Order: sequence, then C-alpha cells, then structure tokens
Amino acid sequence: MRPSWVIRLGLFTYDRLARRQTLPASTKVSLTLPPYRSGLKTHYTRGYAYSDCWVDDARLVIANARSAHDAGARIMPRTRFIGAERHNGNWRARLCGDAGETELVARALVNATGPWADRVLALTGKRPRPTRLKLVQGSHIIVPRLYDGEHAFILQNADQRVIFVYPYEGNTLIGTTEVEIGNAPENCQVTREEMEYLCRAANRYFTRELAAADVLWSFCGVRALVDDGAATPSRVTRDYLLELEAGPTEAPLLSVFGGKITTYRKLAERVIEKLAPYFPGLRPPWTASAPLPGGDLPAGGTDAYLKDLRARYAQLPHELLSQLFRRHGTLAPTVLGPACTLKDLGEHFGAQLYSREVDYFREHEWARDADDVLWRRTKEGLHLSSQQQMKLRTYLTRHD
Repeated sequence: MRPSWVIRLGLFTYDRLARRQTLPASTKVSLTLPPYRSGLKTHYTRGYAYSDCWVDDARLVIANARSAHDAGARIMPRTRFIGAERHNGNWRARLCGDAGETELVARALVNATGPWADRVLALTGKRPRPTRLKLVQGSHIIVPRLYDGEHAFILQNADQRVIFVYPYEGNTLIGTTEVEIGNAPENCQVTREEMEYLCRAANRYFTRELAAADVLWSFCGVRALVDDGAATPSRVTRDYLLELEAGPTEAPLLSVFGGKITTYRKLAERVIEKLAPYFPGLRPPWTASAPLPGGDLPAGGTDAYLKDLRARYAQLPHELLSQLFRRHGTLAPTVLGPACTLKDLGEHFGAQLYSREVDYFREHEWARDADDVLWRRTKEGLHLSSQQQMKLRTYLTRHD
C-alpha cells in the first residue's frame, strides 16, 4: 500500500529531523533473518527498522504529580471539580472529595481536563459554545506472545491505517483503533468489534491466528482532539489549542484543547507563558531540561545504573531489580531502603510485587486500593492470579 521509496523517504526525513542522541538511525532489514522472522508469515521478506521511545503513561502521570508535589504543589487525587466563579478578582472553586465539599481561592484557573474540557468550561459559568473537541476512542488488546525478540512492528492495514504490535509484560500488545464517540468519555469501553478489527490486522502478518477469545486484557483511552473538520479521526490534527479568557480586572481562565503525550512539556510551558502577565516575577521556563523524579540517570545511562543497582543489592533477583528500576528509575533504592534479601521486602503477593513497594505506593504515590497498585502504578494485574490479587486487597484493607 505504500511503496518502499515512500517509506525510505519518510525515514530519511525522520533521521534528519531527530538529533539521535541515543537512538540509532533507520536501516533496511531482512524479515527472513533473526530476530524479525519470528512469528511472521514467510511471504513478508523486506522491512525497515527505526528506533523510537516508549513510555508507561500511568507512570508518567505519577512522576509529574511527584515532581509537582516536590515543587510545593498540593496534589488532591479523587477530588471532583464541581464548579467555579469569579469573586473579588479571584476564582472560588468548589471541589468534592472523600471529606465532602470544600472551596479554594485561586488567582488563575487552568482547565487541562482533556476530554472533559468542554464540560468543565461550562461549570465556570461560561456560555456554551460549539464544542472544540472531537473525542476519539483508541483501544488496545493484549494477547499471548506472538513472536520472539524485543522489537515492535508497524503493520500497514487494509483501511490505510497502521497498527502497532510490540512486546508488553511478557505478552504482545496490539493497537490502536480510532472510533469517534459522543460527549461521554467516561463510557469509554473496548468493543468486541475493535478486538476483532485488531485481530484481523495482526492475522494478515503473523502465523498464529488470533480471535477475540485470545485477548488476555484490553484497555482504551480517549483522545481529545481539536475538531478541525477533518473527514476521518486519523486525519484530525494532534496539535493543541490554548484559549485564554480574562478581562482587565478578572482572574484568568485558560483552557487547553487537544495535545498529545510527546508535546506535553512544550504545551505546559506555553500555558505558563500565557499566564505570565498575571504573575509578575514568574521564573522563566525551566522544565525542558529538568528530569522527573527517578529520571536523573548518571553517565552511562540505563545500563550503567542498572549494573550498579544489581551490585548494590547482590542478594536480590536481577528480574526484580529490573522491574523496580523500570517503575521507579533512580528512586529504586528509596523503595528498597535497607532491604538486602527477599525476606526484607515483606509480604510477597506474586510476580515481582512485595509489600515494601506497595507501602511506597501508598505513602508516596497516592495509591489506595488494589486497582491503583495492580493497573496504575504497575501492570502486575497481568501476572497475579485472582487469589494473589485478593491477598493484596486484604493487605490494603488491613493497612488502610
């Protein structure tokens, strides 16, 4: 569907736009040789490889919350925004949390609520406008491992879209879909049609035939895209729109529409630039080069740090240390503390999850229930049996 010269031209451009400080350049590969031949149908013989980065989005959220907390922010999880109104040059915001309703006074209000941005805007007393957002559901499925190796595949699909397939927690993840939904993002749910769509896409390329019954787990999210009138969801811009509303003596209200994970820091700095006139003495942008908590790797990067971590905790299994490092980065020693042996890590719930880390999630990452631990702070829910998960729930209830 895409001639090889188009792919080569695209990768040539990609290589020259990227600085490639840590990632190698793209290259042509043979799909008949290891590691790429594993699992693929034999009539696929030619491919191109390039390097990119990936992120655990749930861990990224926690890292940003930790960073904000360390900088003096008050983090209020499980707190719902009820509404706000201007009063004496400030905002009076009404919130509802576990302890009931409360009210906060703020000099500015930033509506960075993704797919709920239009709804939150209405709660500030703003007159309803035509929606700025197109809400698009993207679903992923996880199936038993389809191939050996740590590489990912981008598959060209019959509808001109591409599907990503890559290793995930010992299994294989396939995604994503693009289905336009209504204005109720909280109803996002993977459909059987989406599962079958992703299985069909994979079945064109891999020897193992997949069906919806093979799906081990699935999840979906909602892309809050700026509605630019594009005919299909895949053609809608992934750029963002910032809308500032304030009078000469009014507290500012800034709404964020659209955006994506790879530009979130740039977006945040643009927000601060727009709010700067209302906060004299605000420091210049600084986050572009600031590591998030756990991201301050020494010279030598990941490999060097992990080697030192294994030497420091020589009696702990390498797989456990690797998992802790992937979740916490350079904060892994903080999680482990004085622990030297597995016994020091406390109760074992299964896989690589111990009570010492669970306690850390509770004390430093706002985790409260088992789902917080199993699916948001980790993905150990994929590896723990129902009995092991119940053991974790009991532990959290006992230590609440």
